[in-house]
Amino acid sequence: MPDVTTEASHPLYSPLPVELSERPPAGLPPAPALRCAPERLRNAIAAGAGAVALLWGVQARPSARLDAFFATGAHLTGLLAGYGVLVLLLLMARVPAVEHGVGADRLARWHALGGRYVLGLIGAHALLALCGYAVHTRTDLVTATGDLLAYGAIAAATAGTGLFVAVGVTSARAVRRRIPHETWRAVHLGALLAAALGFVHQLAGPDLAGGLLTRWLWSMAHGTVAVLLVWYRLVVPVRAALRHDLRVAEVRDEGPGVVSVLVRGRGVAHLRAEPGQFFRWRFLRRGLWATALPFSLSAPVRDDTLRITVKALGDHTRRIRRLRPGTRVLATGPFGALTAHRRTRRKVLLLAGGVGITPLRALFETLPGGPGDVTLLYRASNEAGLVLRAELETIARERRAALHFLLGPSDGAFDPLAPRALRHLVPELAAHDVYLCGPPAMSRAATASLLRAGVPASRIHSEDFDHA
Repeated sequence: MPDVTTEASHPLYSPLPVELSERPPAGLPPAPALRCAPERLRNAIAAGAGAVALLWGVQARPSARLDAFFATGAHLTGLLAGYGVLVLLLLMARVPAVEHGVGADRLARWHALGGRYVLGLIGAHALLALCGYAVHTRTDLVTATGDLLAYGAIAAATAGTGLFVAVGVTSARAVRRRIPHETWRAVHLGALLAAALGFVHQLAGPDLAGGLLTRWLWSMAHGTVAVLLVWYRLVVPVRAALRHDLRVAEVRDEGPGVVSVLVRGRGVAHLRAEPGQFFRWRFLRRGLWATALPFSLSAPVRDDTLRITVKALGDHTRRIRRLRPGTRVLATGPFGALTAHRRTRRKVLLLAGGVGITPLRALFETLPGGPGDVTLLYRASNEAGLVLRAELETIARERRAALHFLLGPSDGAFDPLAPRALRHLVPELAAHDVYLCGPPAMSRAATASLLRAGVPASRIHSEDFDHA
């Protein structure tokens, strides 16, 4: 039996030796995937920004005139804002090499942070351009605003700015919690129109209108991002749906408010989904078809079958338990970087909280390792909150791996995720790679404890599917 640690007791479970190399692989082995490392992507984005600044610098004409000063600043902020919009669209284009290498949650965080910078640049560009025009024409700001809006390209840019502001407002955490996901998604689709309107404005601007090569490069950059968006967010999902014909095979109760959904199709193994990854699922039934929901695979792919395990936390997840066999499914993916390729050490700790066990359960079964190499810690408030417990116990018994259930309320006197408790449960903790998945608050607390326990930040691997 696995170890169950509560506030009153914390014994250790001693794994028995077993040669894991004899364990057959589950399903079709994933083909090596192209992965863009986070550092490489960050460097490429920074280099692109530098190139845009260089383009501005080559064309800038130094002048002591106030209107020229405002205009020069407007040109720089406008070019950087246009480049920033392209970067934001690329981050959300779901390019497999980027998704697999960087991770969907990190991309979402970069996208959110970049959006704030882009909105700031757009605001600065508009203000500087307005001030420059007012000084040049010797008019007040209100008159200058009316005059500028008479130009079609500027009117288009103003409409695009309004759409970007709407996206930013609805993305604020306090607002997003209060609006339906479909509304948030519809507003975000407006960003595509905003980008198109901004592109029209940029082509008419002084930094691009005068140079054929510059206009061609700028147009090629926009065209490339547009093709990536259409290909990976529209063509690839539709092609996969037609090829694999995914349908719900079974909905299985796993516990209070928790179900597993088995989805079966043709040639599913060719999706090359790795344990730890997730898909965005669209179930074609009333109340669910309009929303793509991100759920991790809770088991390796077998017999052309994918499995997800879902806890009822909202309207959409509650409807999933009422799915009927035969319901058609559109699945986009696989996505995510919480996979075996992140592993850098022989010893691995899997640390799960609540329904965050789903990707780690698949990794618990499939990660290679010898005796004592793989340990799973599962945090829950009580035994009823342990999802897939019987499967975990079976895997631990077959692999002779260490399994600890850490039970107790999050505000209890004893914290099983405190640094001292973690070091007690996992000998040589600092020598482990750690895979972490759970509710945001639990993940933040666990990350802080792991760092204090001596685990380097580079070896703490997590994905927050709340942001994915």
